[in-house]
Amino acid sequence: EIHIKEPIEKEVNPHLLPGELLLCEASTVYKYIQEDGSNRGTYGKLVCTNFKIAFLDDDSASDDNEPQFKNKIVGENDITLQCVDQIYGVYDEKKKLLTGQLRKYPEKLIIYCKDLRVFHFCLRYTKEEEVKRIVSGIVHHSQTPKLLKRLFLFSYASAAPNNTDGRNQTVMFDTLEDWRDELERTKGNVKYKAVTTNEGYRVSEKLPLYFVVPICVSEESILKYEGRGIPIWCWSCHNGAALLKMSAFPKEQDDSTSQMQKAFLDGIYKTISKPPYELLKTDDLSSSLPSLQDIQTAYTRFKQLFLIDNSTDFWVTDVKWFSLLESTNWLEIIRRVLKKAIEVAEYLERQHTNVLLIEETATDLCCVISSLVQVMMDSYSRTKSGFQSLIQKEWAPVFLLLLNCVWQLVQQYPPAFEFTETYLTVLSDSLYVPIFSTFFFNSQHQKDTNTSGESLKTQSGPFRFLTVWDWSVQFDPKAQAFLNNPLYAEKPKPDKSQRKTARFKHQRQLSLPLTQTKPSMKRGFFREETDHLIKNILGKRIGKFINSSDEPPNSFREFYDSWHSKPVDYHGLLLPRIDGPEIKVWAQRYLRWIPEAQLHGGGTIATAAKILDLMEEVQSLQVKMDEEHSQAVSGGVHSVPLLRNSARLSSLFPFALLQRQSIKPALPTSTWKDLEDEDDLVKRDDEFVDLSGDMS
Repeated sequence: EIHIKEPIEKEVNPHLLPGELLLCEASTVYKYIQEDGSNRGTYGKLVCTNFKIAFLDDDSASDDNEPQFKNKIVGENDITLQCVDQIYGVYDEKKKLLTGQLRKYPEKLIIYCKDLRVFHFCLRYTKEEEVKRIVSGIVHHSQTPKLLKRLFLFSYASAAPNNTDGRNQTVMFDTLEDWRDELERTKGNVKYKAVTTNEGYRVSEKLPLYFVVPICVSEESILKYEGRGIPIWCWSCHNGAALLKMSAFPKEQDDSTSQMQKAFLDGIYKTISKPPYELLKTDDLSSSLPSLQDIQTAYTRFKQLFLIDNSTDFWVTDVKWFSLLESTNWLEIIRRVLKKAIEVAEYLERQHTNVLLIEETATDLCCVISSLVQVMMDSYSRTKSGFQSLIQKEWAPVFLLLLNCVWQLVQQYPPAFEFTETYLTVLSDSLYVPIFSTFFFNSQHQKDTNTSGESLKTQSGPFRFLTVWDWSVQFDPKAQAFLNNPLYAEKPKPDKSQRKTARFKHQRQLSLPLTQTKPSMKRGFFREETDHLIKNILGKRIGKFINSSDEPPNSFREFYDSWHSKPVDYHGLLLPRIDGPEIKVWAQRYLRWIPEAQLHGGGTIATAAKILDLMEEVQSLQVKMDEEHSQAVSGGVHSVPLLRNSARLSSLFPFALLQRQSIKPALPTSTWKDLEDEDDLVKRDDEFVDLSGDMS
């Protein structure tokens, strides 16, 4: 039985964005509060637009508990159509997946979201015609494939004013100058060059318009096999070693084609058989990492652990949760990816060796490993603008895997990052907000071909899509403060007179093991192992990096243990801890909607609250000192801290607020209700409270 009160009819209208159209709606819909299975909830209106599914609470206007962290685009009860994962209908207490045409309409609707929210709507008290319209509309508009130009991204871009933040420092890597600047920043412009060969997508639709290749690679070589077999530059280390990626030739080829490709590769590598390239390690990621299908399967199993319908389901799975978690293999995949990134970092940092990552298209795991290596080795990529620029340069469809790996580094080394885990969480949520083009298109070619001619639809000239990097679109300044790490300190600029010696000595001391010197140059890779490399490029798998006979057999472990035995330089090389329980679940993202998983008044939020309070006190004292120095009259204005009382917050704050009805004080409140001020607690002596009388 559902314990509800009679609905009070109110006129509640949805807030529509520019270009957003109301498609269907239903009144007297009851939304359950998923907490304890008591079927408590609230009445409201359920609407579907060309942008979102929204529940309009009849009591929302009287709710004075305004969250401090609020998204201006997607509300608490909003589900963008792109965020819908699965829709179930309940018929006689039995769940059924809803797809396509419906013969019978359910009495209850359950929507599972890609951000792991779960919504339960009761339609028992809704008019039959409204039930048909809203259920059919939600299923159709969220699950039926549409033409790209009919999606909301284009409607919004056509109707919304273009007032994006011009101060955004994110490098978009869509111009030749962006790539040249990156080469100059990493000192890679001596050995590599940015090319315009793919302008007009003459080489390949999968490649960007501009990219970087070794200086000795000619335009004819790039055009010959549509970019396959060409080493494409990703990043250069401070010692000159470079990280490259390559798209392999198809594995199934006839003999004549294979011979032609072998001759082509032989010619390519003979032209670059020079001292900077004499030491090269290759890694075929198709054999050393899980397949994309395995990754997708593992994540599908993993996310099911967090799509909880009610408290009963939570406690039933809680007794076997760790065994279920292990069976998904998701954390093991994260560990393997991080281990691979450490292996690459070892060759670049310690052995001064170029690394070539090989993949079928070089657009998936190559980008993930390349991004992780840059986050680990380049402190610029750990700033907010640097990380955003890195995503623009190396974005891959397996983006969630990258974010999960980066989170491991963020939670292990918080002071090394300018951004917080909250930043990573909202970044993952932004994947499903279709007003941004950042994660919308599969390639630059798809974006360009679908935006040509669109300027004819606007009277103010060509429109531009929003990028997710303008955070003011989603959050006000107060909420954006949660994205910035208060513990982060910028890298100090070295003294110019000591720059050369200080930089080399500093990195050797804190980042490099001192047990091995730079390998001898006598074993030139392209002089002795060219045929072996060509076989790998042509599609034969290899399980490990190609090791020369004089390398230590366990160099990875030696490198890993040696680095972790030294103090951490938060602006130098970072190696994640990957042994056993060091790989953790990203709790803020995956547990934030489960009340039973929250730690009230504890967790990292308690530490953050204390740090922010101390920072506020320091800033307040600084203001007072400045005022006294200038003999100004104090106005008595003090900033309000974001986290004043951590005991009232959840460990998953700012996404999960403490629900007032779910917490009962452990002690009677009469002993502290009469206290006039928190400061009075400091002045009082400790008091002994005898609780033995209540324990009988």
